[in-house]
Amino acid sequence: MKLSELKTGERGIIVKVHGHGGFRKRIIEMGFVKGHQVDVLLNAPLHDPVKYKVMGYEVSLRHHEAEMIEVVTHQMVSEGMADGSMTKLSERGAIHEALRQRRTINVALIGNPNCGKTSLFNFASGAHGHVGNYSGVTVDASEAHASFFGYEFNLIDLPGTYSLSCYSPEELYVRDYLTEKMPDVVINVIDSTNLERNLYLTTQLVDMDLRLVGALNMYDEFERRGDNVNLETLGTLLGMPVIPTSFKSGMGVKELFRAVIQVYEGANKMARHLHINYGHEIEGGISQIQKYLKADEHIRQRYSTRYLSIKLLENDDHVVQYVRRHFAEEQRSEDMKPLLSARDVAATRVLEETGDDAETAIMDAKYGFINGALTEAEYLTGNKNDTYRTTHIIDNVLSNKYLGFPVFFFILFVMFQTTFSLGQYPMDWIEMAVAWLGEEVGNALPDGPLRSLIVDGAIAGVGSVIVFMPQILILYFFISLMEDSGYMARAAFIMDKLMHKMGLHGKSFIPLIMGFGCNVPAVMATRTIESRRSRLVTMMILPFMSCSARLPIYIMIVGTFFSMQYRSWVMLSLYVIGILMSVVMSKVFSVFVIKGQDTPFVMELPPYRWPTAKAIGRHTWDKGKEYLKKMGGIILVASVIVWALEYFPHNDALTPQQQQEQSYIGRMGKTIEPLFTPQGFNWKLDVSLIAGVGAKEIVASTMGVLYSGDDSFADDDSFSDDNEKYLNLRQQMISDGVTPLVAYCYLLFVLLYFPCIATVVAIKNETASWRWAFVSAGYTTVLAWIVSALFYQVGALLF
Repeated sequence: MKLSELKTGERGIIVKVHGHGGFRKRIIEMGFVKGHQVDVLLNAPLHDPVKYKVMGYEVSLRHHEAEMIEVVTHQMVSEGMADGSMTKLSERGAIHEALRQRRTINVALIGNPNCGKTSLFNFASGAHGHVGNYSGVTVDASEAHASFFGYEFNLIDLPGTYSLSCYSPEELYVRDYLTEKMPDVVINVIDSTNLERNLYLTTQLVDMDLRLVGALNMYDEFERRGDNVNLETLGTLLGMPVIPTSFKSGMGVKELFRAVIQVYEGANKMARHLHINYGHEIEGGISQIQKYLKADEHIRQRYSTRYLSIKLLENDDHVVQYVRRHFAEEQRSEDMKPLLSARDVAATRVLEETGDDAETAIMDAKYGFINGALTEAEYLTGNKNDTYRTTHIIDNVLSNKYLGFPVFFFILFVMFQTTFSLGQYPMDWIEMAVAWLGEEVGNALPDGPLRSLIVDGAIAGVGSVIVFMPQILILYFFISLMEDSGYMARAAFIMDKLMHKMGLHGKSFIPLIMGFGCNVPAVMATRTIESRRSRLVTMMILPFMSCSARLPIYIMIVGTFFSMQYRSWVMLSLYVIGILMSVVMSKVFSVFVIKGQDTPFVMELPPYRWPTAKAIGRHTWDKGKEYLKKMGGIILVASVIVWALEYFPHNDALTPQQQQEQSYIGRMGKTIEPLFTPQGFNWKLDVSLIAGVGAKEIVASTMGVLYSGDDSFADDDSFSDDNEKYLNLRQQMISDGVTPLVAYCYLLFVLLYFPCIATVVAIKNETASWRWAFVSAGYTTVLAWIVSALFYQVGALLF
């Protein structure tokens, strides 16, 4: 609760004071100290000022200043009692509660991509955030909880970023989070194997006047290489404690959180307010700009005026817009002119003095400070094993201009071959379990709607999808292995030229590859692409990447109509066609629809690292749990709805096929059947496609319901290497006129048409417009209809 929310006559106990630098120091010096009682003496009708009594003194604060002080009241504490009692606690009890709440520390994790932030997040909290060895895995802030030394920590894992400029969405996201949420302490995770580059972000955090703790990560690798640095000297020069860590083994984690507590409580001698000296001309410009910002109390309490001055001198668009907007709201727009005039004069002087624009000059000064600090801290690089030596050897093969593409497609082929061959055994076990369950439940219940609902609806619908769980896990195992090892970054590297010819950015390849897992996080991952044009084009073609939700449909249809030796090739062809369609449509969008300049391709290629079995297993199982949750949620509901539409109106005198055709779903299918005549689809296929608009797994569950319970076919020994499920389904579908050609056209339609509702919403959220979401849904469906119709008509003529 904020102090500003208390009314006249109420009292509270101070928990903590937020804000920055001089403002926060002044508030504490006035007596607003943790654990002390504060009384509201007079709360003026217009809120400003408000008179308070604290430590025996009467002081006044403005409303926006009181908002920065967190308190707990007697009433709040009593409302939180287990028995619901409203008896007010004693003053001592309220003080105890305030101190307890104060022992909850909000900690933000910030660092470069691949520095180990998410590893720390997972190790400390037990959360299951995805750790990927390439830029852009964390595309939003993840939150988790940890406990150390009697303190509770709310951990926020922010997107990896190289700086706090305004050139990419993740940079702005991190910057806005720090200024708006004001975490108590920031852990700056630093890759110790690349100190100079990582410390550039540290200097920007220092400019923001935040309470910092440095985690010098991968320190085991740092020592193994023979590198050395004086941690105490480095910490003193940076104004923060620097703790050596390795989040794979847990080395230094407890020491890191002990340092966080010390910094939070003001008990660490290294933690201090630090000004990086940028040289005479730059410092003079900062001081001139700062005069105008310091005169504004709102800016002073929420921001470091020195940081804002630096950003204004760099001509940071985001900061300029903020200051303009703030002065306009305060009806002080006239103050912008002298402020910008001071900025322009300072920028001109810097250019004349250094020969560079202010942004470049400040950047050079930062690296000068970093080099000086590392020299002072006796930073030495060893001459032992080169971290990149193994990486270079591997890259000679995987990133070779002749071998890169064959190796990539070979990996995909191995992935699909393993998915089918290895996944077949547990799939058979699950299928037998589902069949046994359906038979047992069917024998236990009398004939009627209830028995049909449970056996033909719930069990048949969910069972037809859950049997593919092993294949889903295998697919995610391979994707996790490629992501965590660093191969994904190389895939983006070798695909950059092709991406550029498509009108895309090399970084677009990473969201496209992520789309093979799920299109929703892939859409969110486009935030790492600096160019808005490339982001939009990438989002428009992402639905062509065959997400794991389509995998059950592929396996069901491919396993039904194609023999074992051809299945991997058929599966691979679907993925290749999806990629080719994305190539064509990205070019169309780039040339005719979304025009503009692209940004240069700059992307870190981290060294290959063998991912831990724990990380791979956890990531794979997390995706498996998501799949299981769908089974008990949307898939179960959809299966019951499809069953009801197929069962009613019910007539026992009809044959199963006649019953289906005269049911509600049969009538719906017959109504839309003419629309899909050019593809050769029957009404059952049509209905399953409509159902798949909500989620692609529903296509498989709908097929499971529509084709359940009819085994009255003669044996077909043409697929003698297949299990009974494929035989029965194949016989039923062939009797409905579905041929291998029709089945493949059906797969093409599933590959290309309407992305699921969740993906459409994700596109809307990322573009802040329903327009692009509707464009994506509409054009993909039209394209799916055209491609599948053409393929069927040409195939019918040839075969």
